Amino acid sequence: MKYTKSIRDFLVEYADADTNRLRLMNIQAEFDVAWAILQIEARKKIQRKLPTWASNMDLIFPSVLSTEQCSSEQTAQYKQRLISPGNLADLTGGLGIDTYYFSQKASQVVYVERMAEYCQAARSNFKNLGADNITVVADDCTHFVQNNTHRFDTIYIDPARRGSGNKRIFALAECEPNVVELLPTLLQQARRIVIKVSPMADISAILALLPEITEVHVVSVRNECKEVLLFIDSTLLPTDNNPMIYCVNIEATGDTSVFPFRMSEEKQQPHSTPCEKISRYLYEPNSSILKAGAYKVVALKYGIAKLQINSHLYTSDVYIPDFPGRKFEVIEALDFNTKIIKAVGKQYPCLNLSTRNFPMAAVELQKRLKCKDGGDLYLFATTLARNRKILIITKKKTIV
Repeated sequence: MKYTKSIRDFLVEYADADTNRLRLMNIQAEFDVAWAILQIEARKKIQRKLPTWASNMDLIFPSVLSTEQCSSEQTAQYKQRLISPGNLADLTGGLGIDTYYFSQKASQVVYVERMAEYCQAARSNFKNLGADNITVVADDCTHFVQNNTHRFDTIYIDPARRGSGNKRIFALAECEPNVVELLPTLLQQARRIVIKVSPMADISAILALLPEITEVHVVSVRNECKEVLLFIDSTLLPTDNNPMIYCVNIEATGDTSVFPFRMSEEKQQPHSTPCEKISRYLYEPNSSILKAGAYKVVALKYGIAKLQINSHLYTSDVYIPDFPGRKFEVIEALDFNTKIIKAVGKQYPCLNLSTRNFPMAAVELQKRLKCKDGGDLYLFATTLARNRKILIITKKKTIV
């Protein structure tokens, strides 16, 4: 399907309309109305994570699912920085976001996708984007690899993580294709393999499963973990299941923080003594650091105290402006009891509330406090030494 003037006018007129209601309106037109509504729905899905593509009225979207499963612009741009300028094969092309950004650095890119309608949309989109160094191949990635005679600098693969009944899958060996089985063939065809896995994947389990891994990148956007990337470089020596792990957080401004560590560093560090009290500042590492399990090394690097072994919050009397996470100034720390619950609810009617290693969910605690969500203050309910339950009232620390 191609855009005509009538379709473009329809997209502009109904850009903000409820697509479910549009489908019930029985609109008569000279074009495929269902397809045009799909384009509106797809653009709505990607407005935040793909603003450039959403605003480009020349681009075609083969399905809503393709927009839900695709990378964001921020994560695609991050991956682009990590590849070499040689040739690359994207074995799971999908909407083509990663392929397109790879093409801006790689000399030649092969986009492989088994769904014909995705390939058709990709050819049109790459042409309209001026990406003339991409070759679109309509093929199943396993079949493509088994019959490939070319050598690539990089092979990128993002195996499908949904099983029967649209059930989410986190185990790498259960994804489609099975990268564990396919890996020996991939290593024969490329110097470097990049595998995107679920942000819910168990990193330790993956490292045990694939000892060939040389780097792991845990990527968050605006403090929400989005991707875990596994790098296997055949030219590097084995890391003995101890690759460098990069904890990445990309802010809305585009600023990126990176915290690198090795799993052995974390395992070798002793657990710190649980805190007896809260100091002047409270720190919460970004989601990538927590996902990667860098609980002890982050405390060591920044000279801060971990509240308790299972309370992933930290405190210090010294302000650390470059700490990779949220930074708060402590207003007061209160022991958790019935009397305090009533007092806090009256004194602080609006709070952004979080629970960390606490026997009560945030929603339940909010009801007990009878406070509203929001405002400029942040309450952390957590646990200190000797299983002491406390409420920490804070405000975000701003750099003066």
